[in-house]
Amino acid sequence: MEYFSREIGRLIGELSALPGIGNKSAQRLAFHILNLPKEDVKRLSDALVEARENVCYCRECQTLTDSELCPICSDEKRDHRTIMVVEDSRDMAAYEKTGEYRGVYHVLHGAISPMQGIGPDDIRLTELIQRLQHDVDEVIIATNSSLEGETTAMYISKLIKPTGIKTTRIASGVPVGGDLEYIDEVTLTRALLGRIEL
Repeated sequence: MEYFSREIGRLIGELSALPGIGNKSAQRLAFHILNLPKEDVKRLSDALVEARENVCYCRECQTLTDSELCPICSDEKRDHRTIMVVEDSRDMAAYEKTGEYRGVYHVLHGAISPMQGIGPDDIRLTELIQRLQHDVDEVIIATNSSLEGETTAMYISKLIKPTGIKTTRIASGVPVGGDLEYIDEVTLTRALLGRIEL
């Protein structure tokens, strides 16, 4: 039996399709949205549409941005000779919160996972290799400590080794199976400072 009208059910269905949003959370969000003033709902919908239309990949690091270069890549004070490789933009944001890292990033938008059918060509490795043609002193591999993250780290280190560029991996302190976006700044800083050469 249907509890909600067609439009409410459709809204709940769309919201529950978002990652991490179950049916109950979707219902709460739907009723919250429906109780907002129409101007607030319009502002929310405009923000969603405009973000989807205007956000693209940074020409350098591949993170999501609304300009050709993201704020980090366009910052001349950053060390552009040190590149930290992360799985997604949330991991980059987690390291930025520490305030300790002054280099630039490369966002892969995923990790190698043969079980899920994700290979090296499905993440932004080609763009990373192109960046290494310029003056780069060190590549810090900061993928998650999961099986997929470790597989990706080993694959990247094998790609980079022939270039002679120093390649390091973030140190322990990041728990195995942990996602960087959920780890506190102190732990991330220790992992960054204690990185080891591969």
